[in-house]
Amino acid sequence: MNDYDVTPESPIAEAPPEANSAADWRFRWHEIIFEADTPKGKAFDIGLLVAIVVSVFIVMIQSVEAVNARFENTLNIIEWVITIGFSIEYALRIACVRKPLRYVFSFWGIVDLLSVLPTYVALIFPGSHYLSIVRVLRLIRVFRIFKLHNYIQESRVLLEALRAARPKIVVFLLVVMSLILVMGTTVYVIENFANESSEFTSIPKGIYWAIVTITTVGYGDIAPQTVLGQTIAAVAMILGYAIIIVPSGIFSVEIIAASKAQTNTQVCLTCTKEGHDDDARYCKYCGSKL
Repeated sequence: MNDYDVTPESPIAEAPPEANSAADWRFRWHEIIFEADTPKGKAFDIGLLVAIVVSVFIVMIQSVEAVNARFENTLNIIEWVITIGFSIEYALRIACVRKPLRYVFSFWGIVDLLSVLPTYVALIFPGSHYLSIVRVLRLIRVFRIFKLHNYIQESRVLLEALRAARPKIVVFLLVVMSLILVMGTTVYVIENFANESSEFTSIPKGIYWAIVTITTVGYGDIAPQTVLGQTIAAVAMILGYAIIIVPSGIFSVEIIAASKAQTNTQVCLTCTKEGHDDDARYCKYCGSKL
C-alpha cells in the first residue's frame, strides 16, 4: 500500500456512494429549480410562470358567478392540479437546499408557501382560495428568467434601498404615529366638551380621523364642528403635505447609494439568496461558496 491509499476505516476515506448520490441529486435539482442560467432551469421557470398565469386567471374568473356556475368542476380540477404541482415544487425547494429553514422563512419561501395554502384552507373555510392570487408575486421572477438585466439591477437597487432606509423609516413612522395619537385624542376631547352628541365617540375614532386627515385622504365621513377642532384639522392638513416628502427624500438617498454595485442572478445553495456581485466567489449573506 502506498502513502495515498486509504481503507474504509480510515478517517480520510471517501464518503459512501449514497452520500455522493444524494449530494449530486440535491445539486442537480438546485440548478433546475433555483437557477435560470441553464436550459433545464429556464424551461422549469417558464413552465412555472405559465402555471402561475393560468392559476391567477382561474382564480379571477371563479369570482364571476355566471362563469363559475357553468364551469365550476373543470375550474376546480385545474386549480387542484396546479396547487398539487406547486406543493411538490415547494417540497423540492426545501429538499435541495443545505439549510431548509433559511429558505422557508425567506421572502420567496413565504410567498411560495402562501401560494399553496389558500386552496387547502378553503376545505375548511370556503372562499379563502381566492387568496391564492398571491401567486402573482412569483411573476417577479420573469426578470431573472429572461435575462432582463436592467430590470434585475433596478429591482436589486430598490430592495437594497428599502433595507438601508428601514431604520429611518421606522423612526419616522413612530414620530408620525405619536403625532396622530395626540391630535386624535385632542380633537376627541375638544369636540365632546363642546357637544356631547359629537361624531367623535371614542379616541380610536379620533385617531382614525387624524390618520385620514394627515394622509390627505379626506373621506369626509367625520369632521370637527368646533372652531378649535377645525383649527387643529387645518394644522393636520398642512402637516400632511409637509410630512409626505420625508420618506421620499430618505428613500431617494438610499436608491442613489444602492445603484453602484453590479450583480447577477446566481442563487446561493445554502441560503437561497441572490443578488451577488459578478466577481463574487462566496455568498455575501452566509459566506458559503457559490
